[in-house]
Amino acid sequence: MTIQFFGAARTVTGSKHLLTTASGKQILLDCGLFQGINTDELNQQFGFDPAQVDYMVLSHAHIDHTGLIPRLVRKGFDGPIYTTSATIDLCQVMLMDSARIQERDLERVNERRTRRGEPELEALYNEDDVQKALDQMRPVEYGQKFVICDEVTGMLTDAGHLLGSAAVSLTIQEDGGEKKLFFSGDIGRPDDKILRSPDPFPQADYIICESTYGDRLHEAEPDVKAHLLRIVQKTCVQNRGKLIIPAFAVDRTQELIYALDQLSSEGRLPVLPVYIDSPMAVLATDVMRDHEEDFNPSILSYIKKDGDAFNFPNLHYVTDVKDSKAINDSKEPCIIISASGMAEAGRIKHHIKNNITKPNTTILLVGYASPTSLGGALKRGDKEVTIFGERYPVVARIEIMDSFSAHGDYKEMLQFLSCQDATKIKTVFLVHGEYEKQLIWKEHLHNAGFRHVEIPAMGEKVVM
Repeated sequence: MTIQFFGAARTVTGSKHLLTTASGKQILLDCGLFQGINTDELNQQFGFDPAQVDYMVLSHAHIDHTGLIPRLVRKGFDGPIYTTSATIDLCQVMLMDSARIQERDLERVNERRTRRGEPELEALYNEDDVQKALDQMRPVEYGQKFVICDEVTGMLTDAGHLLGSAAVSLTIQEDGGEKKLFFSGDIGRPDDKILRSPDPFPQADYIICESTYGDRLHEAEPDVKAHLLRIVQKTCVQNRGKLIIPAFAVDRTQELIYALDQLSSEGRLPVLPVYIDSPMAVLATDVMRDHEEDFNPSILSYIKKDGDAFNFPNLHYVTDVKDSKAINDSKEPCIIISASGMAEAGRIKHHIKNNITKPNTTILLVGYASPTSLGGALKRGDKEVTIFGERYPVVARIEIMDSFSAHGDYKEMLQFLSCQDATKIKTVFLVHGEYEKQLIWKEHLHNAGFRHVEIPAMGEKVVM
């Protein structure tokens, strides 16, 4: 069999890895959108023929893992997509939102391309393509073995990264016996505020492992709520400004709401409006409520006492565009939580554009942001940023809380991999990370006993 890496190879986004069995069956692991600057043309081509793909297994619903599935379907893929039921529900929300964003952003992209004398790009997909993709999804429970084809069986285990997120174990039958391939998806943290900790997984021969934070340790955060409250007090009470938080609509937004809900229940949150300004986040919060089976015991205990972890006085879920614009027009202190988490699309870009030059504004970054994204530029400390093609000086205060990250650091990832006998692993392939960080992660893996670690390049094919 072979595995070929068509995304998230020495980069973070665009996850897609194509397994081809000895008989020629093709199984795609994830099909994500490349995100960031100058990715428009990159998302137009797959590097393989979608019509030749027979099956797909999906790890979780984040757009850098799912965002090109509708285009895959548009270009001829008509096979089953195996994933968890929570992931299917989230894809309903996230991919429909992505289709609408694609159409809006394409107009601006093509305007610029026309001015430069370049040909226009076609829409990646539309809502009809999304619905076709959703119709092809097949729910699989954690720990349940399922048959993909005569040669391959699969099993999903909880990755603890996102509601419904899964790591993928595949058993491939060949003439010489069987081979076991494991795909980590994105590895969650053992102390997530909402989700259960990642589960151990069966012994593998080969591992495809993410690398996002392979070079770092998350800073210890003894009291996340206290840190968040200090930022709220400084920005909204002392400076009478707006606290703007770019946050992924799923999981990150709900973690923030849960933290603010607890502060409100404890009587410590100042009386001021809190806006969840993202139609997708509003829908995703409802999906979260529908899948409490993925929650950890701590939040389940809180819900039993409080009734709802995602609702408190002065919390406003905003869906209407006019209401969103009214928030920008208002001069009152407030908290605005809006998608996307990397500040690359959606209403958050408008909130940042309208407030980034105001010294009493705070932009709080609470998760990973690709270096080429607006969130990445702010996190890096750039003094000027480009928003909707215009340059803006960064006058607003930038704060960072990495304790909200859903990606495990290198110690947490090593803990996740500790269920494996490293001497039995033939090769670990590192994906979903920046190359310099992957080199450091590779050394950590060597020190933990994983002898053969490779960092595949884009398009590289490996025979196993």
